[in-house]
Amino acid sequence: MPSPKILLTGASGNYGGKVLQFLLKKMEACEIAALARDPKSLAAQAEHGVVIRHGDYTNYESLVSAFTGIETLLLVSAEAFTDRQTQEANAIRAAKAAGVKHILYTSIQKKPGTTDKIPMVTETNDNSEAAIHDSGMQYTILRNSLYAEAISKFIGDIYLDTGIIAMPGGTGRAALASSSDMAEGTANLLLRNQTESATYTIGSSEAFSMTDVASLLSEIHSKKIEYVRISPEEFIEAGSAKGAPKHVLEFVAAWLMAIERGEFSEVTKDLENILGRKPESIRDVLNQT
Repeated sequence: MPSPKILLTGASGNYGGKVLQFLLKKMEACEIAALARDPKSLAAQAEHGVVIRHGDYTNYESLVSAFTGIETLLLVSAEAFTDRQTQEANAIRAAKAAGVKHILYTSIQKKPGTTDKIPMVTETNDNSEAAIHDSGMQYTILRNSLYAEAISKFIGDIYLDTGIIAMPGGTGRAALASSSDMAEGTANLLLRNQTESATYTIGSSEAFSMTDVASLLSEIHSKKIEYVRISPEEFIEAGSAKGAPKHVLEFVAAWLMAIERGEFSEVTKDLENILGRKPESIRDVLNQT
């Protein structure tokens, strides 16, 4: 039985789990390894033949052991509200020490030349990108957009009663792609025999505004839906009144303000070219959520 040459981190999560499913359609399970802090979380995948390796982003030595023998590593960025910088730095150093040849890292889409910051996200991603560049490993940086499905989560469903979507975002446009399309694109890149390092901006082939979202939802539900721009403070206050945690609301508001400032507005053909087809549109995503 061949030893796995590809290892995925984050395989128990939404994005990493979808990457794994796409890979399993194109290669044998025994050729894939997945990192798990708790191997029980990937028991179902192990039953199908995926090699589960124990490792924790906070434990450098465990990562070196898990990455040994691996040629291509997918490093899914660490979760928000954790010490992301230390965890990702550990993983990058461990990959280098273990002899990983090619690292794919999920960073974040951003406007060219921007100095904009999303708390707990952009600074870590920038630092990790720099560490990967300095590591000497071949790399693929995936500057992923915000998942398009997040828009439905941010909006909630109260608009069906009120006919109003009230949130930040303004006239900002965003080329957000679905997590499924991003995952399929990532799987395709993991299977490529890339000989050079590269950076891709991973988003949809078209951008939309919150007004566009309201118009699409009006069509989907056969009901007039209007978008009204409110300030981040008003958004946080309204959410707090409904019992949502303030720190989560502040985090969501930061993403929405990034949309308003155009951080996700750049339209590229990167994902379309990697997929070999057009990505799902925001209409497709809203119809599914």
